[in-house]
Amino acid sequence: MSVDVGFYGLAILMLLLALRVPVALSLVVVSLGGMTVMLGWNTAIGQLSSAPYEFIAKWTLSAVPMFLLMGFVCYHTGLTNGLFSAAKVVFRWLPGGVAISSIVASSGFAAVSGSSVACSAAMGRIAIPEMVRGGYKPSFACGTIAAGGTIGALIPPSILMIVYGVFAQVSITQVFLGGITIGLLTALSYSLVILLVSWWRPDIVPREAVGARDITARQALLDIWPVLVLGVLVFGGLFSGFFTATEAGAVGAAGAILIGLLLRRLNGRAMKAALLETLSTTSALLIIGVGASMFTLFLSLSGLAGYITGAVTGWELSYLELMLVVVLIYLFLGLFMEPFGAMLVTLPVLLPVFELYDVSLIWFGVLLVKLLEIGMITPPVGMNIFVIKGVAGQYASLMDIFRGVATFLVADIAVVALVVFYPQIVLVLTGG
Repeated sequence: MSVDVGFYGLAILMLLLALRVPVALSLVVVSLGGMTVMLGWNTAIGQLSSAPYEFIAKWTLSAVPMFLLMGFVCYHTGLTNGLFSAAKVVFRWLPGGVAISSIVASSGFAAVSGSSVACSAAMGRIAIPEMVRGGYKPSFACGTIAAGGTIGALIPPSILMIVYGVFAQVSITQVFLGGITIGLLTALSYSLVILLVSWWRPDIVPREAVGARDITARQALLDIWPVLVLGVLVFGGLFSGFFTATEAGAVGAAGAILIGLLLRRLNGRAMKAALLETLSTTSALLIIGVGASMFTLFLSLSGLAGYITGAVTGWELSYLELMLVVVLIYLFLGLFMEPFGAMLVTLPVLLPVFELYDVSLIWFGVLLVKLLEIGMITPPVGMNIFVIKGVAGQYASLMDIFRGVATFLVADIAVVALVVFYPQIVLVLTGG
């Protein structure tokens, strides 16, 4: 009977999400309703009363607002604006060098952001106009930045990886280390796409180095020293074991504020904007997390999670068959769900299955974030596409941007296949 209630609850949750009911509200309603049916109202309230607190009270979660604050301060003070110019010093001689520079700059911005949306918005304002002036097809220029923005959630500090680490109870530092590998691999695959397009379709990507501002290596270094200092401070301390993830976030936020003040770029208006965006984003994430913790308790008490694990055992799926199913699930969910919702809705069901198959949860966390970020550039709800439309809509329509990003999706699928077939690509830095 309880398992039946679990199945009905899961079906109702999918229906609510399909109807565009907010993820947090859907999770809370299904959890409360299902527990009431199984145990009665008073018992359900008693069981669920502690779940939100147990999730919110996790000290590691305090890293989320700290890393967000670091990224928003860098964004609103323009500390990352020099990344694109600096990247051009190294890559402008290549065919499609300006586009490749935008991918490299996105990777650099990712190191102080943790958000693919923020990365797309920042790079879109700087790089797209220059690419269009240099003869790039506008749809491809927009697609390049939309795809490059996904690196923002792969290279640490990644907010998605922090929440995953808390939920799956694995080392956030280890997940971060795995994220470095897949983030750099993604940047390399995107750069190869740009090179190939420039060779085959010079009408889309000019082969000559165009649109590059004359800038010396010294000036480039002066432009990016704030990002370099923050990167060394945060990640040097984190990966050496001197800081925990939480402490690294606090140090990074404080460092960004001090550098902004030192350069006289941080004023009251910028600080207010950074704080408000940090508060609103953190609140949204924590509300979804509370709903997911309640849903996890509901699935546990209904016995559905154990039932699904037993069923998968009975199916005797091979590792590759299991991974094919998981990849297809997340690619499908990415069509209509935002990443945090898709992750927290599915983890309560999938984590026991991966533990059964003895799959590294650190590896899976990194792969999961990659799959979720593919959803950020797939129609009809690819958030990065809409961000690019908002900052560069005068250059391309929404459909043009979706067409421009299509080639990069092929590269994404290739990266996912490599990581599935060769897990050590991710685990090489983690010692796993």
